[in-house]
Amino acid sequence: MKRRIVLLTAVLVSVSWVTAAQVPAPGLEAAAKSASALPRLRSLLVSHRGELVLERYFGGARAAQAANIKSASKSIISALVGIAVSRGIIASIDQPIATYFPELAKDPEARKRAITVEDLLTMRSGLASTSGRGYGAWVQSANWVRYALTRPLIDPPGTRVEYSTGTTHLLSAILTKAAKVSTWQFAQDALARPLGFSLPRWLQDPQGVYFGGNEMSMTPRQMVRFGELYLNDGRAGGVQVLPREWIAQTQVPRGKSRWGSDREYGYGFWIRDFAGHPSYYAWGYGGQFIFIVPGLELVVVTTSRSDVSTERRDHLGAIYDLVEQQIIPALGPRLGL
Repeated sequence: MKRRIVLLTAVLVSVSWVTAAQVPAPGLEAAAKSASALPRLRSLLVSHRGELVLERYFGGARAAQAANIKSASKSIISALVGIAVSRGIIASIDQPIATYFPELAKDPEARKRAITVEDLLTMRSGLASTSGRGYGAWVQSANWVRYALTRPLIDPPGTRVEYSTGTTHLLSAILTKAAKVSTWQFAQDALARPLGFSLPRWLQDPQGVYFGGNEMSMTPRQMVRFGELYLNDGRAGGVQVLPREWIAQTQVPRGKSRWGSDREYGYGFWIRDFAGHPSYYAWGYGGQFIFIVPGLELVVVTTSRSDVSTERRDHLGAIYDLVEQQIIPALGPRLGL
């Protein structure tokens, strides 16, 4: 009898999950249909108040299949830094990075020694970018950390946002030194495990530092859980994983980048309004997104094909339109709008 009860409970849980994922809220079916017409889109998931109200996969993608989330990895790194600061592993975001990179003491540009951990989080290090045209030379260098640190200073630290993957890679190097374990191991123990999943290992630089800002892999459902962590004030399963204050600071705009003049940048997240609602989101090359709309208790996740030579603006624009013009309005009755 006990065995039958357990089996029945498992079936009911399974049915509940399928119902939430496969029977969308009124109006969301139109959004799913629009999504299916995007040839590069591989998944669309919508979570409202912790309930998965839409889950669709396209082009042969499956729920259990991990996606390379590209630069959305930067938002994961931001969360890891927040956890490290809350545990005293990193003393303060105001701490100069020269504490971790003593070689800066010999750099002829003395102003580099004023760069702080927060400057790295907000892309305001002042160092020349290693993204865009500078990306290839950087990842082909013999020492990624040294290469990033020796870039010329093009702005005073703490002033202008200059998007650069080398900047978040420096954060991964700091995490490795401060926590005395690899960034992957720290992410596994401090973030993934409390959220109920495991992160596969990802690319490392020539010195063994895990790539801080690219090449992480997560399933779309795991991406949803990460977004929900922010909606839940940093709590998961009754545990305070990420400080509430960190989440609040994450959403404070620190400036605009030439990579996105219609949006601002915070702690590893992009910031803009969707349908008049303040939002912030992780953005990875090709269309890997975790949108968080706090006022609506909404998380929207997409993954896309990224094995293309250029990041198509029409694809990205179509995803923004899905969120702003279809998903949010479709949830209107549910949201009380």
